[in-house]
Amino acid sequence: MKLIFLGPQGSGKGTQAEVISEKLGLCHVSTGDLLRSATGKLKELIESYTLKGQLAPADIVIKIIKEKLSKEECQKGFILDGFPRNIEQAKELDKITKIDKAVEIWISDEEAVKRLSSRLNCRKCGSVFNLITNPPKKKGICDKCQGELFVREDDKPEAIRKRLEIYHKETEPLLKHYPFVKINGKQLIQKVTENILKSLNPKSVSND
Repeated sequence: MKLIFLGPQGSGKGTQAEVISEKLGLCHVSTGDLLRSATGKLKELIESYTLKGQLAPADIVIKIIKEKLSKEECQKGFILDGFPRNIEQAKELDKITKIDKAVEIWISDEEAVKRLSSRLNCRKCGSVFNLITNPPKKKGICDKCQGELFVREDDKPEAIRKRLEIYHKETEPLLKHYPFVKINGKQLIQKVTENILKSLNPKSVSND
């Protein structure tokens, strides 16, 4: 099964992609993680875009994704999280592989701004916390490594709204490019997971 997870920033698609990939035995391909793991000049180039709320250059993203999908771990199926972001990237992806279905996890723009502007990142280990859903035990201090927590520039309201504009304009049209299902992302995480599994395969949902 080859899937794409879509959704506005803050929708929880990354969390759901990770959970669903584990439940279905699929490779979780997070574009964000791949880009953040870049080093040296490539990292500086990527951050020159992302810290302003802009997308990383398409040619760089496509190259990284193609390399990842060629690995053995992705041969039995995968979930693409954060790619493609527009029709041009989708057409490039079509040259590499065929996608079975897109899953859109939907939340309102207001909810997205609320969720993301409450997010905190650790400068030392990269752990992510949220003042609303997952606050640190000590204010401003990472639970895992005691590093300093901070709000990324692209998680500030103005940058978030700019990213949402890009999502609506460039990413939402992908729903016309692929077969898709729409899931309400404002529900509890477990409920969102159940709804996604039902939409893919009713037998995947446990009665536990």
